[in-house]
Amino acid sequence: MSVKAVLFDCDGVLVDSEPMTFLALQEDLAAHGLDLTIPQMEALFLGGTLERVQRVANDMGAGLGPGWCEAFYARLYAMLRDRAELMPGVESLLDRLDAAGIAYAVGSNGRRAKMQASLGRHPALWARLQDRLFSGQDLGCPKPAPDLYLTAAAFLGVAPADCVVVEDSGPGAQAAQAAGMRCLGYAPQGHAEALRAAGAEIFTDLAALPGLIGLA
Repeated sequence: MSVKAVLFDCDGVLVDSEPMTFLALQEDLAAHGLDLTIPQMEALFLGGTLERVQRVANDMGAGLGPGWCEAFYARLYAMLRDRAELMPGVESLLDRLDAAGIAYAVGSNGRRAKMQASLGRHPALWARLQDRLFSGQDLGCPKPAPDLYLTAAAFLGVAPADCVVVEDSGPGAQAAQAAGMRCLGYAPQGHAEALRAAGAEIFTDLAALPGLIGLA
């Protein structure tokens, strides 16, 4: 297949935001009487929306009130603006895609405001991506539905079969597969079970991506 576009998830692929998010969530849920380990939370929540987190946590007895999501978002955005770092090799990878004439966009279940908080901390990257950001929550079609990635592909003018999706979560990989797109599962820490189960091809270093899509 000829790759004409790469569609990136945001958290855990472009931005190293997952660890701080899960630590903050662990602390918050514990304060509401629900004690979960980080691996438990990753299995339950990775790749989902915060609204889903609230539903699942409440089903488990947390008792999170109607204002909980907005309060947690405010806390999380402040953390991301202050501390979110890029995953290693992101900017050089985009340079390589630009040089090869391969389009790219970002499809995240998080709100655009969340992407702005994390990516906006890096002005040069934000300038490249701010007009290519698609939010499953804002569009009303969060992963694992395929619509988010189909919308991003349509914006770029690229057929789904000519797109490659880079994902770090099972729901994201499911969305890519449902959209008819090849999925590369980015697992730098080696935790790839959910990605592999959803049909993703596993890799551990963004520097390897050009070779995986046929760029020598």
